[in-house]
Amino acid sequence: MRVEVNRASGFRGTFAAPGDKSVSHRAMILAAISRGECRISSLAPGADVRSTAACLAALGVEVRIDRGEAVVRGTGPGGLRAPAGPLDCGNSGTTMRLLSGIVAGAGLPAVLDGDPSLRRRPMRRLLDPLRAMGARARGQGAEVEADERAPLVFEAGARLVGRRHALPVASAQVKSALLLAGLWAVGETVVREPGRSRDHTERMLEAFGVPVSRGEDGAVGVLGPAPPLGVPEAFPVPGDPSSAAFLVGAALLVEGGEATVTGVCANDTRTGFLRVLARMGADVRQVDRGSRGGEPVADLVVRGSPGSLRGTRIEPDEVPSLVDEVPLLAMVAAVARGTTTIRGAAELRVKESDRLSQVARGLAAMGARVRELPDGLEIQGGAPLRGADVDAASDHRIAMSFAVAGLAAHGATRIRGAEWADVSFPGFFSLLAAASGGAVRP
Repeated sequence: MRVEVNRASGFRGTFAAPGDKSVSHRAMILAAISRGECRISSLAPGADVRSTAACLAALGVEVRIDRGEAVVRGTGPGGLRAPAGPLDCGNSGTTMRLLSGIVAGAGLPAVLDGDPSLRRRPMRRLLDPLRAMGARARGQGAEVEADERAPLVFEAGARLVGRRHALPVASAQVKSALLLAGLWAVGETVVREPGRSRDHTERMLEAFGVPVSRGEDGAVGVLGPAPPLGVPEAFPVPGDPSSAAFLVGAALLVEGGEATVTGVCANDTRTGFLRVLARMGADVRQVDRGSRGGEPVADLVVRGSPGSLRGTRIEPDEVPSLVDEVPLLAMVAAVARGTTTIRGAAELRVKESDRLSQVARGLAAMGARVRELPDGLEIQGGAPLRGADVDAASDHRIAMSFAVAGLAAHGATRIRGAEWADVSFPGFFSLLAAASGGAVRP
């Protein structure tokens, strides 16, 4: 599908952020290995979360999804069954990595596979620590390549032993997989990262009755085998800050734009992009709204201010809290005055696409002055953007980021593969069209 985005003369609206994707995955998985029924409201609407639901059903869990609500009847940790066929994770790295921890911990024979994009993503950094705990697992290419990739094959009967892990790269997905596997392991499983990544799994484990240890060095751990998890009858999912970021960016880059995005998860491991925008001179306010599902939430109130934006430097230790928003921040940087430098973001080369290359290529086509670095980008902002043809490269965040840039560009920006936005934000382009007075059209 191709969508055309034109320069917008306005952008206004009040929006409810879609349910958070990271929290939705984890809520369903923990409910699945609990005993009892959990009703999860405001579930993330995209395809990735449905991949997790389908995989859980294949493991013997009763999951019903209807109108943004999931009802999960857990099996308890010992009630999962071996799947009859490969677990299809679709395009979702979160599904594959977190469920790897589950099937490894439960000692189930299983094959985890996905679409061609997911098959390209590196998995050895997940498999190595699971194997160190006793999992019998392998990926493809182990004999001839430097990394392993899906399909991932787990053999039956492995009994795990807890151990301490020092991850070379901060990764909430790998950390979560190891903690989940640790629920079945004998002894303590502890994970230490070089930087602070998203802590949704730790928060949610505690909500489901599992004690989580926290060290002064930032390490987190669980003691296994854990007792059966308690299950909350109702679990409300907060709004997704990574999806909200695109609405915030659209309002910022359109002169006179005004938007409010309600109910957004304000967990400080997820709001690094707001801290960067504040340094860039953006007019974005957080209005506290309490909590949902154990997470703080806020409304984001945005006023368009493209002329007051200025460049900044994003340091490596900031990246874990804004890794999904780097493409969007690059679009803001292209409009801002001065230079923006992003370092420590090599992780983006192994997402759904090589996001650094895709951003650099697309912005250059739009007339921005951009230099691709091994672990980031350098963007000389302030040059007028012009419409261009952009390939989404099977990546939802690339599709949405260039749609935002197109609202501030002169001429038409045509995005090929716009349908990939549905992975995390179904209806995004319709919403953008309505808020921009028709500047977006198929």
